[in-house]
Amino acid sequence: GVIAASLALVAGIVLWDASKLSITSAYGVGPKMMPIAVACGLLVLALANLAMAMRGELPPRESADPKAVLLILGGLAALIAIIGLGGGFIPATAILFAATSAAFGRRAFFIDLAIGFALGLAIFLIFDKLLTLSLPLGPLERLL
Repeated sequence: GVIAASLALVAGIVLWDASKLSITSAYGVGPKMMPIAVACGLLVLALANLAMAMRGELPPRESADPKAVLLILGGLAALIAIIGLGGGFIPATAILFAATSAAFGRRAFFIDLAIGFALGLAIFLIFDKLLTLSLPLGPLERLL
């Protein structure tokens, strides 16, 4: 019940925040649509969770691995720090990917760093060149 209520609360906050956006679109679906879609998804999850809780069908909780949680939180902190200090999107994404892979038990850090770099590069190029949306720039991104 508490999880369902929390999901519904977050959905309400997202809907309220989306209603405050004054962005309009001249061609149909605009940027306000995505927060509304996310809020609707959260509401569906809240209702499904509530239904499962009422029927007593919730699965037992798994114990959290503190090392995995710290690796993911460290990856997120590194992402925020790298972007905040002007390091750019691509290296920040590579670090986050490698840290998350390590949290899930993979032990090939440098290979994961390379995979994260390739994914970050692909995402950056798609957003910057194809969609013309800006992501945080660093020295590497300025070269592209």
